Amino acid sequence: MADIILGIESSCDDTSAAVISDGVLLSNVIASQDVHKAYGGVIPELASRAHQANIVPVVSEALARAGVKGEELSAIAFTRGPGLLGSLLVGTSFAKALSVALDCPLVEVNHLHGHILAGFVQQKELEFRHPSFPYLCLLVSGGNSQIVRVDSPLEFTILGQTIDDAVGEAFDKCSKMMGLGYPGGPIVDRLAKQGDPQKYKFAKPHIPGYDYSFSGIKTSLLYFVRDEMAKDPEFMEKNKEDICASFQRCLIDILMDKLVKAARDTGIKEITIGGGVSANSELRARVVAEGQKRGWNTYLPEFKFTTDNAAMIAIAGYYHFKAGERCSLDVAPAARAAQL
Repeated sequence: MADIILGIESSCDDTSAAVISDGVLLSNVIASQDVHKAYGGVIPELASRAHQANIVPVVSEALARAGVKGEELSAIAFTRGPGLLGSLLVGTSFAKALSVALDCPLVEVNHLHGHILAGFVQQKELEFRHPSFPYLCLLVSGGNSQIVRVDSPLEFTILGQTIDDAVGEAFDKCSKMMGLGYPGGPIVDRLAKQGDPQKYKFAKPHIPGYDYSFSGIKTSLLYFVRDEMAKDPEFMEKNKEDICASFQRCLIDILMDKLVKAARDTGIKEITIGGGVSANSELRARVVAEGQKRGWNTYLPEFKFTTDNAAMIAIAGYYHFKAGERCSLDVAPAARAAQL
């Protein structure tokens, strides 16, 4: 009998539900929230209210598309954290209520675990290509920047992580500083394609080991733009493509330097990336190029699996369920979830 898992994701501003059967994706529904663009960032209160409005129709649609009835579910997997507490509370509460109504086991999932295993979601009629264990995952998003060694679907070791800001936050702050809009990552990436990545230089931190730091480069950009605009008020508008290209190149250099070091020191040649920033075109191109140069087997997630989605929560929940893991109804959401 197939193990059918309903995944529920509500960690930030996307309400998502997905259904998988023995690891094969049957449906993946996402309701995004455009209201935050007007504020230049996610407003937690607005996000949680939107989740409340979206979660019932999203879950209903996911089950309908999958052709699965609630009574056929083997387990309900949900994001416990990390994320926005109000948003997590909506998803957690709904998962608990549905678990009681259907008398169905409940499985908690770490949001980052989902990103790391996104490449293990099988899709009908598509080649199933995934990394072999052990592999290294460069996990990069608006809230996290980590290099993770993955020894099995449930065994992880964080080799390095940011000591201050995440790389996705650096992209967003760059965009906001330049008045380009939100979310910043896709905007900076688009403009960077039209600019010269070598035109401007920004300060790179020297952090030992595999850890990252991105606060200094944001300050470097701020002072650079301030000083240049003091000379020419139209400097930023006239050079925004080159600024974005140079800033993005610096961020990707920082990420890749540590990934190359980790791969060399561990001897691991199975490499993948995950998280929202894994959609960045420059990062994807650099990972492929380094892989060809160094003999890596590289795995890039499909764009639909880079952003927050329930398919990755469902696949992580599937492995937890297969391992016999369950959680009780007194489980509480955790904005800062425990380490992997």
